[in-house]
Amino acid sequence: MSPEKLDAVTTELKRFAHELSLSDSQKEQLRTYLADKHAKLEAFRQQNPNHARKDLIQRISSMRSALRQQVVGFLTPDQLKKWDTEAAKAREFLGHSLAS
Repeated sequence: MSPEKLDAVTTELKRFAHELSLSDSQKEQLRTYLADKHAKLEAFRQQNPNHARKDLIQRISSMRSALRQQVVGFLTPDQLKKWDTEAAKAREFLGHSLAS
């Protein structure tokens, strides 16, 4: 990821966390889960250097589903509603189709 894209993603994540009004504990849990998903995605890329784009998109989609299941455990119902809205915006922001 380019430095510009990384900065944009970082800014978007900060906005996202602010919009959800996360507690410090929730921020830490989310940070841990996101770091884990990122590490798994990077491992997939390294183990599959010639992967097809559709394989990567499928992997990301699967990780999104798993991440949502995890956040259900520590977000309030109102935060979860906002999470779903913001996650849809993030998919658009990152250039992935909403169907993936």
